[in-house]
Amino acid sequence: MALPYSKPRHTRKKLQVIMCVLLVELCERFTFFGIVCNMILFCTIKLGYDNHQAAIVNLCFVGASTLTPVLVGWFAETCLGRTKVLSICALLHFIGTAMLPVVAFPFEDFYMDTHNMIHHLEPREQQILFYIGLLAAALGIGGIRAILCPLGSYHLQGYDQHQLLSFFNWFYWLVNLNSTVVFLGISYIQQSVAKNLGFLIPFTSVLLALIAIHMVRSNLTFRPKKGSSLLTTMGVFLNSLKMCCLHYRHLSGDVSSWLDRAKENNGGRYSETHVEDVKILAKLFPLFVLQLLYRTCTTQIPSGYYLQTMHSNLNVNGFLLPIAAMNVISILPLLLLAPLLEFVSTCHLFLQKKPLLPATAITLGHTCATLSTLVAGISEIYRKEYPQVQQTLSGKVLQVSSMTCFQLTPQYILLGVAEALVTPACAIICFCLTPSHLRGIALHFLTLSYGGGCFLGALIIQLVFSVSGGGFYPSTLGDGNLEGFFFLLSVLMAMNTLVFWKLSHRYSDLTVELGKGVRRSHLAEKLLQYQACFRFYDTYNRLGTLHSVDVL
Repeated sequence: MALPYSKPRHTRKKLQVIMCVLLVELCERFTFFGIVCNMILFCTIKLGYDNHQAAIVNLCFVGASTLTPVLVGWFAETCLGRTKVLSICALLHFIGTAMLPVVAFPFEDFYMDTHNMIHHLEPREQQILFYIGLLAAALGIGGIRAILCPLGSYHLQGYDQHQLLSFFNWFYWLVNLNSTVVFLGISYIQQSVAKNLGFLIPFTSVLLALIAIHMVRSNLTFRPKKGSSLLTTMGVFLNSLKMCCLHYRHLSGDVSSWLDRAKENNGGRYSETHVEDVKILAKLFPLFVLQLLYRTCTTQIPSGYYLQTMHSNLNVNGFLLPIAAMNVISILPLLLLAPLLEFVSTCHLFLQKKPLLPATAITLGHTCATLSTLVAGISEIYRKEYPQVQQTLSGKVLQVSSMTCFQLTPQYILLGVAEALVTPACAIICFCLTPSHLRGIALHFLTLSYGGGCFLGALIIQLVFSVSGGGFYPSTLGDGNLEGFFFLLSVLMAMNTLVFWKLSHRYSDLTVELGKGVRRSHLAEKLLQYQACFRFYDTYNRLGTLHSVDVL
C-alpha cells in the first residue's frame, strides 16, 4: 500500500531539498556579500587604511571564504563528522556576523552607559575584533558551503555534453539570480539611514543556522561520492618528486611517466590505483593553474573596480547610488547569457551541429577578462581628467571625479560575460575528463584555483605597490596611476589567454570521454586481461571434464 505514495513522497522531498539549498545560498550570499561590499569602505574611512591595504584585506577574506569549503569539508569527512562540524561552523558564522556590525556601525545605544556617555572602541581593539570576526565568518561560510550544498554530490554520471552544459548553465544562473537579489538588498541597506538594519546580517546568519539544522535533522543533505583525497593526491606528487630527486632510476627502471615512480612496484609508497587516479587529474592541472590569473581579474570587482566606483560621481539626479548597485551590472550578462546559451545549444543539437566547445568558451571568457582590465585602465585615464567634486560616503566628505560611475559599465559587463562563459565550461571539463569517483577531488582543485586567484591578486597588489612606490595603487587615485596596474594585469591576462589557447586542444575532444567513459587505467586493463584468462581456463577445464564424462 505504501508503493503508490513513494514517488510523490520522493518528489516532495526533492522539492524540499531544492528550496532549502536555494535558501541556504540566499542567506549565505547575503552575509558574504554584505561583508565584502562594505569592507573597503569601512577599512579606508573608519580604520584609516590605504587603498592597497583595504583591497588586500578584502581579497584575502574572499580567498579564505573560497578555500575553507575544501579544507573544512575534508576535516568533516576524516576527523570530526559532518553534523558536529556543521554545528561548529554555524556557531562561528553567527559569532563572526554578529561581531562585524557591532565593530563597524556606531550604534549609540550599544555603546552608551547608564550615565548617557558614549564609549568608542579604541582603534587597536576595533581592528582585533574586526579580524576575529572576519576569520570566524570565513570558517563558518566554508563549513556551510561544504556540507549543505557541495557541487560534487550531484549525481550527473551518464549525462552527455548538452545535458551537462544545460545543468551548469541553469545552476549558475540560479546562483547569480540569488546574488542579484542580495546586491539589491545590500544596496537598499547602504542607502538607508536606518542604522539598525545593520543587525539584519547576524539575523540572516541565525536563519541560515535554523535551515541547516532542519536539513540535517530531516536527512536532506547529500554526501559527495568518496574517492581520492587531497592528501593522497599531494602525497603522490611529493613522493614522485622525491624519487626523481634521489635518482632511484636504477631501482625502478624506465617508466612512462614520472608519476609512476610513486608506485609501490617502482619503489614508491602508493598503490597503482592511487597513482593512476592522480595521472588522470594531472591532465587537468594546466587548466587549474591558468585559472589563477583569470580569478585575479574577476576579483577586481570587489577591489580595483570598487575603488574606481567609490571615487567616481555616484550622484544620479540627486540620488546617491550605492556602490553595491554596480555589482548588479556585472551579474546581468550572466542572467541574460545563460538562457541564450541554452537556446543556442538546443538549436545546435536539433540541427546536428557541433556546439560551442568548453575550451573555446574558456578562451573567449579569458579574452573578455583581458579586455575588461584594458577598458578599466582606459576609463581610469579619462576619469582623472574630469574635475573634482565633493561626495559624502559613510559620513566622510571625499574628493572624487565628476565622471559618472555609469561610464565604468563596460568593464563590469565584460567581466560578467567572461564569468558566464568560463565558470560552467570549467565545471563541464572537470566532469567529462574524470571518472565519477574523482569528480569531487577535481572540483576541489578547481575551487582551490579560485581561492588561489584571490591570494595571487593580493600578492600582485602588494608587489605593484612596493615596486612603484605606491604610484600604481595610490592612496589618492587622482594623484597616482591606477591605470598602470590595470594595464599590467591586462598584459599578464593576455599572455595567460595565449597559453591556454595553445593548450586548449587537450580539452577539446570530450565526445570520446563522454561516450566511452574515461580511459581505463593500466591497472584496470591488467585486471580485465587476468579476468579473461581465468574465464578461458575455466571454460577449458569444464570442457575437459565433460569430455572425460562422455568417455566414461
